Amino acid sequence: MKNWSNFEFLNPEFLWLLILIPLLAVWYFFVRKKDAAVLTVPSIKGFKTKSSIISKLKPILGLLRLLALAAIIIALARPRNVSVSKKTKSNKGIDIVMAIDVSASMLARDLKPNRLEALKKVAVDFVDRRPNDRIGIVVYAGESFTQTPITSDKGIVKRTISSLQWGQLDGGTAIGMGLGSGVNRLKESKAKSKVIILLTDGVNNSGNIDPRTATELAKELGIKVYTIGIGTNGMADFPWSKDPRTGLLNFRKQQVEIDEALLKDIAKETNGKYFRATDNETLKEIYDEIDKLEKTKIEEFKYYNYQEMYRDLVFLALGFLLLEFLLRNTLFKSFI
Repeated sequence: MKNWSNFEFLNPEFLWLLILIPLLAVWYFFVRKKDAAVLTVPSIKGFKTKSSIISKLKPILGLLRLLALAAIIIALARPRNVSVSKKTKSNKGIDIVMAIDVSASMLARDLKPNRLEALKKVAVDFVDRRPNDRIGIVVYAGESFTQTPITSDKGIVKRTISSLQWGQLDGGTAIGMGLGSGVNRLKESKAKSKVIILLTDGVNNSGNIDPRTATELAKELGIKVYTIGIGTNGMADFPWSKDPRTGLLNFRKQQVEIDEALLKDIAKETNGKYFRATDNETLKEIYDEIDKLEKTKIEEFKYYNYQEMYRDLVFLALGFLLLEFLLRNTLFKSFI
């Protein structure tokens, strides 16, 4: 079945000639009575007259000629159906490691419902927009480990992000170890572009890797680091203790502390960029901007298949002319 949405005329200017068809039809109607010999007699009372239906059908000959002409004009316009197939090729793959702080402070409620849950939603959306890239997940608190190695399986990555929770690691915030683990994941990468998205809500206060040492390693390996400080300005509700009877966390107001100077240095040294997420909306905007900054170059190839229709119209025109010729020399021969 043809897809008429892809129908086109290669030379549509010829369609203007179709204006001739009604003009020729009018001309033929007014002059067709003159194309037969006329015998004038003073009276036909002595003749028996009989009406012939064949004589009344004689205009069919002109109609067939007009239809043949219309078919030829449309054929000149080159009607055709175009089917397009597309093939995409990624020639600049990006390997991305998301290094995520899962320390207890990520349960602070300045983002809704808390920092960690807000991040998980935005991070999953980010992964959905990177169909051509490989992504890995590193988590850190007082120590660090790889939650998911770099993979092209977005389902695994999204499930990993959705399952992140506080309490997986010892307390503290080891930014250096989080960054170092990300660098370690990417050091063997053959991708054209290597990126770490490092997110934290605190200051480096644990771990045995200095953040600046990890930064130097990233710089030497050509890894770009985007850093995100997450947390409002001023005070926020932080988890303070756990109720032994209910197991629920108790919260209290506490000053938000983020080592922005360190995060800015890491980003600057690796040709990345530092962002500050103070609420859910700015966090989403940050990941949207990173998504725009780090775009995989995609080449799209289009293949066109043309199904020409003018041949059918030419044969149709010849058929009309042949039929007109046969009728003129057989059925209508005595009337011409």
